[in-house]
Amino acid sequence: MQVTMVKCLIETGGTFALYSLLCRHGKLSLLSNQQDDDQNLSTYKVVTPKQTQLGLRVMNLFEKHPHLRKGLLIVVLLGTCMVIADGVFTPAISVLSAVTGIKVAAPDLPEGVVTAVSCGILFCLFVLQHFGTRRVAFLFAPIVIAWLICISIIGVYNIVVHNPRGIWSALSPIYMYKFLKITGKDGWVSLGGVVLCITGTEAMFADLGHFNQVSIKIAFTTAVYPALLLGYFGQAAYLSKNRNDVSESFYKSIPTPVFWPVFLIATLAAIVGSQAVISATFSIVKQCVSLYCFPRVKVIHTSREIHGQIYIPEINWILFLLCLAITVGFRDTTTIGNAYGLAVMSVMLVTTCLMALVILLVWGRSIFIALGFLIFFGSIELMYISASIMKVPQGGWVPLVISFVFLIIMYIWNYGTSKKYQYDFENKVAMHTLMNIGQTMGGVRVPGIGLYYTELVTGVPPILAHLFTNLPALHEFLVLVSIKHVPVPYIPLQERYLVGRIGSKDLRLYRCVVRYGYKDIHKDDDGFEDKLIEKLGAFIVAEDDVESETCSSDERDDGMMQASGMYRSSSLVHAVDNELTVKERFGRKKQPLAKSELSCNEPTPQVNGKKRVRFQSPDFKQPDPAILRELELLREHKERGVVYILGHSYVEATNASSILKKFAINVVYTFLRRICRGPSVILHIPQASSIEIGVVYRV
Repeated sequence: MQVTMVKCLIETGGTFALYSLLCRHGKLSLLSNQQDDDQNLSTYKVVTPKQTQLGLRVMNLFEKHPHLRKGLLIVVLLGTCMVIADGVFTPAISVLSAVTGIKVAAPDLPEGVVTAVSCGILFCLFVLQHFGTRRVAFLFAPIVIAWLICISIIGVYNIVVHNPRGIWSALSPIYMYKFLKITGKDGWVSLGGVVLCITGTEAMFADLGHFNQVSIKIAFTTAVYPALLLGYFGQAAYLSKNRNDVSESFYKSIPTPVFWPVFLIATLAAIVGSQAVISATFSIVKQCVSLYCFPRVKVIHTSREIHGQIYIPEINWILFLLCLAITVGFRDTTTIGNAYGLAVMSVMLVTTCLMALVILLVWGRSIFIALGFLIFFGSIELMYISASIMKVPQGGWVPLVISFVFLIIMYIWNYGTSKKYQYDFENKVAMHTLMNIGQTMGGVRVPGIGLYYTELVTGVPPILAHLFTNLPALHEFLVLVSIKHVPVPYIPLQERYLVGRIGSKDLRLYRCVVRYGYKDIHKDDDGFEDKLIEKLGAFIVAEDDVESETCSSDERDDGMMQASGMYRSSSLVHAVDNELTVKERFGRKKQPLAKSELSCNEPTPQVNGKKRVRFQSPDFKQPDPAILRELELLREHKERGVVYILGHSYVEATNASSILKKFAINVVYTFLRRICRGPSVILHIPQASSIEIGVVYRV
């Protein structure tokens, strides 16, 4: 049961979920958001049990040695790539094995008929992905239930008819020992086919990871597992009397009167199982994009109610071409099964290793418990992997090639993105330096609001300094916007925006960090621009309350104001505001603030030892006229227009770099940046309101 539970977890991105869990409890990640200033973005309370002495040593060992962190990332990416390879093989083997029933019913048909019908079903399956599954999803549960009932009834029928007494002796492990003793190496190699008993029907339950543990346990113990046992026992009973029908035992064991109804249900069940794995692959790729481990791709949300239903066109057609090539190239479920088993068992082994680290480093359990878990489940998985590796020449090499290609793409993309971020971080400009440049060159302020996108949460990005040096003009309101995907699944909407001021009030420069979890949705119909400006207006009011409490603030080296109630280092205020008041304020012209709108009457709660600002209504405090004037200016300049400023960067390796690094950056990474979606498309920025600044990064 644990193996199946782990499998359900990995099908929905469990490798990244476990990796992000490890990264939240230690500095193990090589992804972005790992600088000291970025650590303040994760304002969530992480409760870690008391670590064992050995656990602390292992954690420190990972933190001190970058090569160990790189090795951990490669293992995680390898497991993720194997899941993607699983998404290639599952539709191919599921549909092809279901359609082989045609040949059992009509053995005289040409060899290519089964392959042609399978390719037609696969084409329809991938074409329909664009429309989503919301219109036909209500059929999935009846199909799965009908399939489980069918294999259960057929299994009971075969047991009663062919071997009602002797088949139960197969439960004894003695026969497994005798089988391996008699067959020797051939019996060991056959375990590569036995593993398909684990990975066959469970593909239909790949999306079980979206539900809670209780529902998974109930579904598995009361429906899935008993149905599988009855089905396999029934086939074994049939084979005990018909030993020549091994390759097509399922369809030949079906009674003739119900053959075609069962064939129809089996085909529909194969489509449902394939749909589940394809959807899981889309979800995994989206998580990889959010964590900067995959090139930016277009994500289409096919349902307004269920946020997990997404469609990625590029990945969909890549999967289709690979499935088509495997189906046409192999035309045999046995050969495809060899590759399929290796892919699935490799992911299970990676998940088991990560789970052992979680037990030791996150849960704070004893090393003996972690090793016991690793040895028990890892030995089972290694046994099946060793048998699957023996079949690498017979098709097992295919998932290795697919996984290796995806691994190279993901690692180089992560490496190039990290180097670009590191360049920005090391070459950021202090705000007072930028102002000195503006005074020297005669900088001016132009009407409107400028939203400049940057990965940094402190200082001024070098691209903006480059722009201001060559064109010394800034908008009346300039907001440095950082879109951050932190290693947590979801971030509530009320905790998504962090707003702070840069420099003095007369500069009207702000910083806004917008946080998303790696499973959160960023759609174009969210009114992102309006929400951001609402939060900015709420911060202007909130800042007055904070300063009225402290009556003091000091200027930092990077030009950011450090005041009581702001987060350290990045001085970001998380204003949990009255959104109705802000909407009314910016929705009407020259609407004065009521005296009872916002106040600072509520005690300031503590988060990680730092204060957070919250507000209440019933305090009659007269707003500062300067605050009203700044809010009015913000409304006026919003009406004049909002301009989005983005960096269009070109990354090159320095001349002193090695040949391998030059090839990775100048060839592979540059090619991936050219073919992937641009930032303006991903962020849903209107083209008429955007400005791109081209700069060459030499890393």
